[in-house]
Order: sequence, then structure tokens, then C-alpha cells
Amino acid sequence: MSQLKTKITDLLKIEVPIIQGGMAWVAEHHLAAAVSAAGGLGIIGAANAPADWVRGEICKAREITDKPIGVNVMLLSPYADEVAQVLVEEKVPVITTGAGNPGKYMEMWKTAGSKVIPVVASVALARMMERGGADAVIAEGTESGGHIGAATTMTLVPQVVDAVQVPVIAAGGIGDGRGIAAAFMLGADAVQIGTRFVVAKESICHSNYKERILKAKDIDSAVTGRSHGHPIRQLRNQMTKEYIQKEQEGVPFEELELLTVGSLRNAVIDGDVKHGTVMAGQIAGLIKKEQTCKEMIEEMMKETITLMQGV
Repeated sequence: MSQLKTKITDLLKIEVPIIQGGMAWVAEHHLAAAVSAAGGLGIIGAANAPADWVRGEICKAREITDKPIGVNVMLLSPYADEVAQVLVEEKVPVITTGAGNPGKYMEMWKTAGSKVIPVVASVALARMMERGGADAVIAEGTESGGHIGAATTMTLVPQVVDAVQVPVIAAGGIGDGRGIAAAFMLGADAVQIGTRFVVAKESICHSNYKERILKAKDIDSAVTGRSHGHPIRQLRNQMTKEYIQKEQEGVPFEELELLTVGSLRNAVIDGDVKHGTVMAGQIAGLIKKEQTCKEMIEEMMKETITLMQGV
């Protein structure tokens, strides 16, 4: 495999500067292990799962590969405290975080030898995370699938790079070697990729979910939740149509929430892509084939290096 060494590959002891996003219901041990085995950093998404489930996924992933595997902690989870402790006990080498400030766990994780990498959507948050002891930050643009900020990847990444001393990982709208090369030109030391890995052969996502991404067009992305400050990017379907219409009518947040309870699982596991939440980034329209994680990573790295050698 073509190599591209950066501060992040050295820091995380991985072969290529590609990190898999910690996507709820999608980022479990099969996908994480496959990405890590292929030289990147696979991530298990803890989401709202209990600590025992997370421990089990870590153990199962380690049965597949001896390469480093990380865990993403959703800090708003009711199980966050218990999950945080499991990561210490299991000596997880890399912890990414979202939906909050990991400050209360930082000392515990760092003492255990973990590298802590929060996801940030602004320069101010990046600076705060650096002051709190973060080893790197993931600057995630609004092009991403799932919960999003306001700034685009193209504008956010260089501003975060200029604002902090720790390495920056670019995320949002990256799905091939062109996107990776562009991220490096913006000053990033690695990229985080989510949507493309959803359609990996090792991904447990329902075939309907994968097919929806593979057939997506550039304009198929919709954002719900802007009216109440919790925007989520997904692919358009009957649910997003109803949700956005109700938002425009001023329907209360509690009623809107009823539309989406359990809807991500319904799409990922059960294949309900009409009424479920089909989280995907704006890059979905670029993704046209299902491959193994190894094939994806080798293809993306070959393209990245070819482009960068021509600069």
C-alpha cells in the first residue's frame, strides 16, 4: 500500500491517515476492525449504548485484528460515565468524542494512556479542547452526515489549523483521494470518513440503506432540526418531508421528536429508508460502488498520493 506518514499516523500508530467516523448503529466491531486491519483507524461508535455492549464490541474487534481500534463517546449518552470507565479498563488507545465537552474524563483517559480527540465545529471549541488536553481535534464541516455545525469543511479546517498547535483531522464531505488531498492542502494531518464506509462490504447496514446512498444524487441531502438548534443531515425521504413541513408549521420540539424515535435503527438495521433516518453526508452522490474497506483505503490513498505528487 502507498504510504503517507503524518503527525496523526505517528501519534495513533496507524499506517494511513484515514479515520472511520463513529456512526451510531453503523460503527460496530466488523467495520471498525476492517478499517483498522486495512491500515486506518477503525472506530466503534458507543452512541447511546450501555457500557457492557461497548466492552463486548471492543473485545470482538480485537479478535479480528491486533491493529489499534478507537471508540467514539457520545457525551450526552446516559451511559457516558460507565462507558468512559470501560475505555480505561480496556486500555482503548484512541478515544474520539462528540456532543459535549470531555473535560471530566480527560485526566482519567490520559492517565490510562489513551489519545483523546474531540470533534469540533468551531475555532472556539477547538481552542477549548486543546487547552483541556486534547491530543488532536477533528474539525467537522456541515457537509457531514448526522449532527452538524454551521461552517463548511473548506472554511473550518484552515481556521482551526491556524488556531491550534495540535494536529487537525478534517471531516465532512470527504469520500475519495481528491477530498483527502484537498484536506492536506488546507493543513489537516488526516481525514475522518463516514458515509463511504457505510457502504463497505463489512458494514452491517441493511442493503436498502446502502442502496439509497449508492443511488443518491448531489441534491438528495436534507437537514432537519434547524428550528430547534439540533440540525441533522440525512437523505431525503418521507420522514424528512414530514419533519421539515412540521418545522415550518411551528410544531413543538417534543412532537417533532416523536417522528424520529428509533428511526436511525429502523433504517440501518431494518432497512426502512422511507420513514427511517438515513444519515449520510453530502458526499453520498459521489459514492457509486460497494467495496471492502481495504479496497476503499487502497484506492483513496493511491489517488491522494498521485495528486499530491503532481502539486
